[in-house]
Amino acid sequence: MNEVILKAKDFDGYLNADDKASIEFMNKKYDETFRYFKILSTGKPMDKVDEAKEKLILLYNEMGKMMQSITSKEPNIHVYSFETPESIHGEASRLIAKLRDPKTEHPEFVYYVQRAYELLFNLAFGSAKNEKKNYIIVDTPVEIPVRNYAVHKIPDIDDKIVNSVMCVMLRGALLPSMIMSKEIQEYSSTNYVTPFALFKIHRDDTKEEYNMEYILDLDRSHFNLDQLDGKDLFFADPMNATGGSLITIVKFLKKEGIKPKSIKFFNIISVLKGSLRIVRAIEDAEVYTLWMDPALNKKAYILPGLGDAGDRINGVDEENRPRDIIQLISDYGVNITTLYKDQVRKIEETVLYRSPR
Repeated sequence: MNEVILKAKDFDGYLNADDKASIEFMNKKYDETFRYFKILSTGKPMDKVDEAKEKLILLYNEMGKMMQSITSKEPNIHVYSFETPESIHGEASRLIAKLRDPKTEHPEFVYYVQRAYELLFNLAFGSAKNEKKNYIIVDTPVEIPVRNYAVHKIPDIDDKIVNSVMCVMLRGALLPSMIMSKEIQEYSSTNYVTPFALFKIHRDDTKEEYNMEYILDLDRSHFNLDQLDGKDLFFADPMNATGGSLITIVKFLKKEGIKPKSIKFFNIISVLKGSLRIVRAIEDAEVYTLWMDPALNKKAYILPGLGDAGDRINGVDEENRPRDIIQLISDYGVNITTLYKDQVRKIEETVLYRSPR
């Protein structure tokens, strides 16, 4: 099998002493929450429940301020709730709360994922200080007394998006990548539909963070190296835990001689450690995240996290019968495939008409 494997030890040295001290502080601070989690989960002792809630609020506020202080020194890490006006933070906070909630079922979960990536796109491009504008002239259904037309003004961000390729770290990243590609198309003055590069990568979850392996299966990946050189490479993965999958792919591409114009990574939730590791390991990479979580457990799962985002978006595969990319798209149903029909067509072309690498 044609594979590229990076191990946890390959990432050693990316984090500097200050990074490690910050991560250790956050881990210890998060460990303080467990005693209060136990009280809330059992409801015992009853007279301590309200106090536990108050203690959690204080701890999370403290961790949030600490993470904001750390990331404020990192120009390539962008956190929605740290960089946008406080008056709109409630939207992101409520959205993340719904995604975390185990009672949020699949259709609603997908809806909130779509909303999350619209906010992330706006974080990356909507606030660009650019006096140039693009104008959209659209006809409306109103025909009396004549056919009516409307004029709409949007930021001219063509130079930031029309050189882009969506790089999909498969499974949970598929639908978010389609959403981001659709946003690019909507803001492009030329109706630009991104090419797609599909990478089959997974981490060995039988291992723990300290000895984790990240496995890029080139035989089941679909991409054109020539299409990636000199381009703006966009990655959209709901969760960024360790940063290992992204680093593995980018290191492979650079070893193959690819020189991206830029690299942007869009996450709904990113852990402080994974964000720092990416900007240290990949020169000029930028991380855009809607929400930052403080810690990882020993299995490299995000804490407090939201569970397996891929399974909550795509559903769970039958044992030993994982769906391929075309089957996943089919299972999204007509509502999704119609909404993202241009993206689906591009992905089908990538999978069906190009040989796997």
